[in-house]
Amino acid sequence: MGNFLNSLMGSGGKKDTVYLSVTPGVGLELCLVDPQSRQVKAYAVRELAYNETTKDIGDYEAFKSAVEEMYMELHVNPKCSVIVNLPLCTLGTMNLPLIMAENSIEVSVTSEVEQSYIFRRLEPVVAWTDVNTGNNGGDTRKILYSAMQKPVIENIAAALAALGSTLSGIEISIVSYLRALDYIGYTTAQMKDNITWNLMIVSSTGYSLISMVGKTIVDYYEEPLAIKTFEGDDIYNAINASAQITLMSYPANYLYIISETDMVSAELLSKKIQNAGTVDFLENNSFKKQEVMPVSLEVLPDNVMKISLQAVGCALSLISHYPVHFDFMKDTAKVAVADELVSLQFGDQTIDLSPTKATQLAFGVLVICAGLLSALAFGVLPGMESAKQSQLSEVEGKVKELETQLQTAEGEQSATGSFDMAKQVDYVLKNNRAKLMNYTAIGTSIPDTVWLTYFMTSDDGLIDVKGAATNVEDIYTFFKNMKDSLINTKLRLYKLQMQSGSVDDIISSDSSSNYEFEITNMSESQLKSLLGLTTEEGQDAANGSAKNSSNKKSGNVPDNKLLSDQPVQVN
Repeated sequence: MGNFLNSLMGSGGKKDTVYLSVTPGVGLELCLVDPQSRQVKAYAVRELAYNETTKDIGDYEAFKSAVEEMYMELHVNPKCSVIVNLPLCTLGTMNLPLIMAENSIEVSVTSEVEQSYIFRRLEPVVAWTDVNTGNNGGDTRKILYSAMQKPVIENIAAALAALGSTLSGIEISIVSYLRALDYIGYTTAQMKDNITWNLMIVSSTGYSLISMVGKTIVDYYEEPLAIKTFEGDDIYNAINASAQITLMSYPANYLYIISETDMVSAELLSKKIQNAGTVDFLENNSFKKQEVMPVSLEVLPDNVMKISLQAVGCALSLISHYPVHFDFMKDTAKVAVADELVSLQFGDQTIDLSPTKATQLAFGVLVICAGLLSALAFGVLPGMESAKQSQLSEVEGKVKELETQLQTAEGEQSATGSFDMAKQVDYVLKNNRAKLMNYTAIGTSIPDTVWLTYFMTSDDGLIDVKGAATNVEDIYTFFKNMKDSLINTKLRLYKLQMQSGSVDDIISSDSSSNYEFEITNMSESQLKSLLGLTTEEGQDAANGSAKNSSNKKSGNVPDNKLLSDQPVQVN
């Protein structure tokens, strides 16, 4: 029976597999890898618009035409299976009860991904895999999940079916990256057991950070940045300022940077980021100085430098044994090609069967074999029934025990209230992250001749900084550096004046006066509320400040001591 079924799926009806990659900034790539020589043996590329906001191909007719042209260029039989690599839509991790059924996991993951703006109008197709870092235990399991838009998969399948091809798999860019890095050997040192490292991928819309242990994805973080709005070194300063805070949450031995946008060089960025372990990089853009993988002489020289790392990773789908994989096709209806004849060889005769007929024939044979097996087993079943019944009773007892434990756990959870630890931790991290960015900005921006006398920052992003300096130029330098480091905070130079209270003080003073300043993003009412003053009291305070400045020249100590000549240590 096995030999007969193998003959139905034998070489006469076997299809070749072709690998396509939708690569923003490059287009649509067709890449084939030779496992013997470990080289790219065939490659073609066509322009293709991709919307990075909606995560969708702009024109599926253009997609179909591009695939057809590449088939003709590389002499590919259109009646083939196709695996397509797509840019990542969403990725995340969840901790779920160990006894949760597969359909319940799908419901939980679907509910989570539907919170994304992409899946609020398009139905998601979800896939997940277990995360095994060697520390799993207890009554929970950690899963890594991803999702794609169902209409996108269906549109790709329909476009390929119109050419006679069958969509057999969907890959996501991050897994393709990791598979290629492992196969080619770029991250051999990082992908060893129990080695912690981070993979940073920089795109035109920001950067993402994948926390790894060996070859296992442990966590995923995405930081959107309007990179297109920056110029020159401002791009690297913005990424570095954000990444320094992010990397504090993901300590590791290594950091590997990949840039897939022509606006950022991975090499230059690697020199900016400090305290991230051993830093390495790979240019997957116009900055690359050599091909990402060796190529055969059959690949056109003009295309060698265009080959992307994710296209190579997709082409390794059936060659590499990388442990991370998402199956988006298991519950998705595949668009079938019209009945294609399968040739079967019986001695000197060849019989052509359609897939439908071959399936019906195989089903008939299976029914006959099942009947024979049932007849043979009929005499054995009575003797096995009692043993199986005792095993069933034992299993039912364990099920009842687990149900009792589950009900007890649910009761304890109800008694403790609705405290959500994950949300509270996330809230603390976000608030502390904003404050850390403010402290970092001040620490990296302040000139030697400027000292601070007052600093305030709040959870909702409000900032108030007061200080003094020996000259105006350094105050403006400090103000500009803070604005560059704290993007979108709308800082303004609220006050800049000499510390002396009058012109007579300036003329009579033997030494040059210092300049006091205040930098804030708070409104007038917020500042007065912060000081606890009314409008009239605020005016009195201003007069009092001038008076104190005047008293300083005569040796008197000001009452409020808010501003002084001496630096104040800010922790």
